[in-house]
Amino acid sequence: MLENDRQHEEEKIKKAFGDKTWAQIKSEESWRIFKIMSEFVEGIDKLSKIGPCVSIFGSARTKPDNPYYQVAEEIAAKLVRHGYGVITGGGPGIMEAGNKGAKTEGGRSVGLNIELPFEQFANPYIDHDKNINFDFFFVRKVMFVKYSQGFIIMPGGFGTLDEMFESLTLIQTHKIGRFPVVLVGTDYWKGLIDWVKNTMIIQGNINEEDLDLFSLVDTPTEAVRVIDEFYAKYLLKPNF
Repeated sequence: MLENDRQHEEEKIKKAFGDKTWAQIKSEESWRIFKIMSEFVEGIDKLSKIGPCVSIFGSARTKPDNPYYQVAEEIAAKLVRHGYGVITGGGPGIMEAGNKGAKTEGGRSVGLNIELPFEQFANPYIDHDKNINFDFFFVRKVMFVKYSQGFIIMPGGFGTLDEMFESLTLIQTHKIGRFPVVLVGTDYWKGLIDWVKNTMIIQGNINEEDLDLFSLVDTPTEAVRVIDEFYAKYLLKPNF
């Protein structure tokens, strides 16, 4: 971390522990509440009529020459051809690939962007009326979950894991329907899944049947087939 970044982080920590008057607290928190409300209102207003969509999660750092970028682009294109729209985090990398695949096929291409100090900027493949910016991660995650009928998890970092486990937790606890969660890339996810099996299950922290909450695939065809088979089971089509 650069010296300026370190000083900035220290200032943020000191500010968090600094004394504030009740008037300051009430003023700051009131405006924060209104900002949170406005992000929910904008998200709901823009997304409530988009129709069935699948969220694609993955790393912002994945380059266009990376095979996973190309797989994500093909998955998005196939989803559109099968009647779904695509929702991503709106940034570069896997997110860009998802929006690009959707845009190329003329499908709905949604970007839920988040303002970050580095590596996040809106990619050019998002529909102009479906590019939504957020300050708060938790509001953004609500929008992902509320308006997605499936989740494609490409290789990624902490943010991707956060989004994946958020989805799995809500499904496991029956807070949302049991929508399909598809992990793409056996080589990438194998270590995590082995740890889940050999540590979390052995320790009794999840049940063995919780492994059925997600599917592991390697190809775009397999990924989209999981989504299609889920809806075929309920005799639903993407335009339901």
